[in-house]
Amino acid sequence: MARIEIYTTPTCPYCIAAKKLLTDKGAAFEEVSVAGDPAGRAAMSARAGGRTTVPQIFIDGQHIGGCDDLYALDGKGGLDPLLAAEA
Repeated sequence: MARIEIYTTPTCPYCIAAKKLLTDKGAAFEEVSVAGDPAGRAAMSARAGGRTTVPQIFIDGQHIGGCDDLYALDGKGGLDPLLAAEA
């Protein structure tokens, strides 16, 4: 199973939607809250190529992007193969 990391804040509707899609697909993920954590957000941004918005999603270390990117990847059939990959 792929290792999924998702950087979030508690009240972000895009974070909630991204987590719902992953949950609906039966994918386990590690959630990293950056709420009130400037150092955590800076680390997320460094990994995400300068992006500062949440969520930021990584699958097996590959930056997927945010919620819209995750749904677009799923829409073109690219998410399921990543989720099924062996880490």
